[in-house]
Amino acid sequence: MLYQIFETQRSLMEPFADFAQAASKLYSNPLSPFAQNALSQRISAGYDLMYRLWKDYEKPEFGIKTVDVDGVEVAIHERVEIDKPFCELRRFKRFSDDTKTLEKLKAQPAVLIVAPLSGHYATLLRDTVRTMLHDHKVYITDWKNARSVPLEKGEFHLDDYVHYVEEFIRHLQKEYGNCHVMSVCQPTVPVLAAVSLMASRGETTPLTMTMMGGPIDARKSPTAVNNLAMNKSYEWFEANVIYRVPTNFPGAGRRVYPGFLQHSGFVAMNPDRHLSSHYDYFKHLIAGDDTSAEAHRQFYDEYNAVLDMDADYYLETIRTVFQEFALVNGTWDVISDSGELERVRPEDIKTTAHLTIEGELDDISGAGQTEAAHGLCTGVPKSRQKHIEVKGAGHYGIFSGRRWREIVYPQVRDFIAQHNDGPAAKKKAARAK
Repeated sequence: MLYQIFETQRSLMEPFADFAQAASKLYSNPLSPFAQNALSQRISAGYDLMYRLWKDYEKPEFGIKTVDVDGVEVAIHERVEIDKPFCELRRFKRFSDDTKTLEKLKAQPAVLIVAPLSGHYATLLRDTVRTMLHDHKVYITDWKNARSVPLEKGEFHLDDYVHYVEEFIRHLQKEYGNCHVMSVCQPTVPVLAAVSLMASRGETTPLTMTMMGGPIDARKSPTAVNNLAMNKSYEWFEANVIYRVPTNFPGAGRRVYPGFLQHSGFVAMNPDRHLSSHYDYFKHLIAGDDTSAEAHRQFYDEYNAVLDMDADYYLETIRTVFQEFALVNGTWDVISDSGELERVRPEDIKTTAHLTIEGELDDISGAGQTEAAHGLCTGVPKSRQKHIEVKGAGHYGIFSGRRWREIVYPQVRDFIAQHNDGPAAKKKAARAK
């Protein structure tokens, strides 16, 4: 019922948002007679702010057209390599007419970035992707909005997430021999599970696994996000935050955790900060500070664009990760494609080098939660494990913004390069000497 009420409200507000946008342009256009008074700039700013508060935010584009590789502008072609019911494996293929640059691009390592399925679209990692493209072949999991997935496509469980990751890793391994995998926030847990299961079966595992700001062990330094998931029962979540998709979407009837509820939770964590940001935006518009105003628009175009999550996946994540702590307790069983139960055993990983990254001020995944992966992966030599704490960085700062580009990324790049040949290749090279 709540979802229907929200959709009704959104539909009712849509014409008012359109009116506010038109009025803002009317009062800001220098050729308009309404703009010829001292208050026109303030009126325009007020209408613009109303428009942005009322409008519906659709999925943004990655919009990465070119990147600079050692002074050469390289074109980027974005394409879908694998299309699954709930996810697209998206590749950012690089092109160059410069022969030397092209040879360099071909020799660079392939990286699978597993984006979070926790309310926002994969475009939240736009800065991560753009930066990684300087030195890597980049793929990303682009998760679909569950309200757009018809019921006949089936359900989506946490086990399915794990199997998707396994399939995508195998795809890159088939294409390049092997690959590296990077997970940001929520997927650190299912990615570690996927690699563990591959290792237990004797499959080739990725050369490196980079885990950034994720709840490997949510018991350590629990945040407000962790406390909510841990202090409410599974039944409470199922009764209070799960709704069916209304009839005006392709996924009508699907049980989901709606994106608007997740967005409300995001805003409720720091309401004063968001209020101040919108007021600052209003002042920037009045002052004619287009640069600051555009920065605000870009941030909230991404922040306000949210997606629905399939109810089974969401509820199982709550129970497995935040209530039973099944990964760290060694009790997590995943149903295989053949229907058999497979125990997740991180200790079976032997050859995949591990890098964990945490932000000092992270208020979503607390200190020590990601680093806990090292204590689970006892089969990996300490020489192939590394942990980084980024001073002064919050959750988003470890994968986006100046700290990511200047502090975190150089270490990620060097870690991947250091382990790109894998231990087997290094042993072979040592014997040849």
